Amino acid sequence: MARFQRQRVEGEQQRATNLELFYDLAFVFAITQISHLLLDDLSFRGAWHAGLVLLVVWWAWNYTTWATNELDPESVAVRLLLMAITLASLLLAVAIPGAFSDRALLFAGSYVVIQIGRGCFLTYASALRGTVERERSLLIVIWFAVAGVPWILGALVDGAARPALWLLAVTIDYIGPLLVYRVPGRPRLDGSTWQVESSHFAERFQLFIIIALGESIAVTGATASGLHMELTRLTSFALAFLASASMWWLYFSYIARIAERRLELATDRTRVARDAYTYLHVVMVAGVIVSAVGNEIVIAHPHEHLEGFKLAVVCAGPAIYLLAHSLFRLRLAGSLSPKRTTGAVLCILAGLTGMWVSALAVAALVTAVITGVVAAEEIASWRRHRRGDPDPLARLEARLASHDA
Repeated sequence: MARFQRQRVEGEQQRATNLELFYDLAFVFAITQISHLLLDDLSFRGAWHAGLVLLVVWWAWNYTTWATNELDPESVAVRLLLMAITLASLLLAVAIPGAFSDRALLFAGSYVVIQIGRGCFLTYASALRGTVERERSLLIVIWFAVAGVPWILGALVDGAARPALWLLAVTIDYIGPLLVYRVPGRPRLDGSTWQVESSHFAERFQLFIIIALGESIAVTGATASGLHMELTRLTSFALAFLASASMWWLYFSYIARIAERRLELATDRTRVARDAYTYLHVVMVAGVIVSAVGNEIVIAHPHEHLEGFKLAVVCAGPAIYLLAHSLFRLRLAGSLSPKRTTGAVLCILAGLTGMWVSALAVAALVTAVITGVVAAEEIASWRRHRRGDPDPLARLEARLASHDA
């Protein structure tokens, strides 16, 4: 047993609370900071820095989401915990531009405080002595404490040692769930140790996709607002919006509902939640962030012939996003999405035209690909409807009913 638990009512779905939405505001700022970090250094080093920072921000948010899936946000203690984590998350976001320079200790220190502080609350304040909840939280704290050593050491050193130590630290963080936080001499955990409430859990990750897409819209608007809006720039602005809208459509048309239902009915819900949401959703978010950077480049320089990383981000963002969707389906349904996988390949191929055409033309091709995927799936859905075939969610329900029978 544990204290401060959500009150679960049989047949009633849990939903995100206003407090959780307030907490998410810190990550709206963090995602903006990551996109600016990448935009300011379009190189292999810049991509590595932005990628590592995204993994850190995601891991801080993700673990809090797992915690609030079980904790009661109406409890005063839980509210104070989330407020404290929100403050630390804001400090983490503030440190992002200088994470690899003068604000390294603020960046790493904020992250370590979030992870260990939350873990200590779950271990000693929430979980009762001798319970599986305390053992589970203690093992997670041990893993975060081990990873915290290279995080802090990396912040205190300069040169090549810092990225090496931080790479070690983030590797420890990310393999913890895969090994179910195994610690020699301690009892082993399994998926049954966690009780995932599927509707709340899926909704929280859906909301983070909205955060990332919202940042993409904000970047598009902020870039355009400071420039003269002649016809070419208006066109690039419209293409950026269309690409963002298509990304929303691809996720929220039916994929989100099917994924939530598969999570709800999974025999090992913890493992599915870990793989499909904890690990694969960050790849989707990366695709949205890179797309936002590409949109900003095209709006600012629509007539230029892009080269190198400028050209790469224009095509790579949508490609990463589509590929992540295909991997998401592979994890949940056991098969890749042919349309989305093909779309990812076509986005990369569109980048090859950048040697001959302008940034606007490349953006138009990439946007045509992603909107084409949306159109192809909607046409397929329309044809199923005309034939009287069930939609994907109804087919899933029918297969599950047949299996149960």
